[in-house]
Amino acid sequence: MAKKPLGTKAKTGETCPESGVWKVIGTPSTTAPIAAGNKMPPYSGQGVTWELISYA
Repeated sequence: MAKKPLGTKAKTGETCPESGVWKVIGTPSTTAPIAAGNKMPPYSGQGVTWELISYA
């Protein structure tokens, strides 16, 4: 199965489409390892958009 391209985006509550390191778009930001199939988490209690920056 082909990997999703780096730069793929997913929002809080969506199913993670690719295992890897994800970064919050915006400020403040953070990175987190998230596995495919998990729900994308909130950050600082907020719904955010995550961007895939590297593969697991």
